[in-house]
Amino acid sequence: MKIANSVALVTGSNRGLGRHFARQLLERGAAKVYATARDATSVDLPGVEALPLDITDPASVATAASAAGDVTLLVNNAGIITGENLVTGDPAAIRREMDTHFYGTLEVIRAFAPVLAANGGGAILNVLSSMSWVSYDRATAYSAAKAAQWSLTNGVRVELAGQGTLVTGLLLGPTDTDMTAGVDVPKNDPADVVRAALDGVEADLVEVLADQGVVALKAALSADPRTLYPQVV
Repeated sequence: MKIANSVALVTGSNRGLGRHFARQLLERGAAKVYATARDATSVDLPGVEALPLDITDPASVATAASAAGDVTLLVNNAGIITGENLVTGDPAAIRREMDTHFYGTLEVIRAFAPVLAANGGGAILNVLSSMSWVSYDRATAYSAAKAAQWSLTNGVRVELAGQGTLVTGLLLGPTDTDMTAGVDVPKNDPADVVRAALDGVEADLVEVLADQGVVALKAALSADPRTLYPQVV
């Protein structure tokens, strides 16, 4: 998969990682970048083609897929975090997390898989999270939704292999975007994360670990779960 001369679509492009993805895709020579957001007027990056897209609205997804029939690279970046827990949290907010990260991502992939197939296979990049693999109090709903999105990524990779579509999962720890503005921890530079992700796509990687924290976390998954959750001991 080569970025140069590709036609990319990035969900949630109006800020954060999505805006960095759109910018770097242009810098790498993408022929066209569809930068999407629920409100397309909020996309202010020169050189992109702004497109309205609400990934939780099937009609909106279908309209976007029809309008962007030349896509060869799909970046599923759109996401939310409600700060809700699973046991005591607002059920509507928990469903919104799952509707966005799992069902929304799946809706977009189902709509664009035939587009990618018609254009030679192409690639899908799903922006996941270190919290796909570990949960924290006051955000367990987010972790559950991101874990589901990680499993989804593995599943569609198997299903789309026959049409030649690369499916890459990006795993990253806390990154300096609006989503983590209220979290006082060391954070990745979003430009570095996006650079690593796009390098990974061009190298045909199925998984990109964006920082050493995620590398260490993956290694710890084979240990007793109590090493990750000392509070339950």
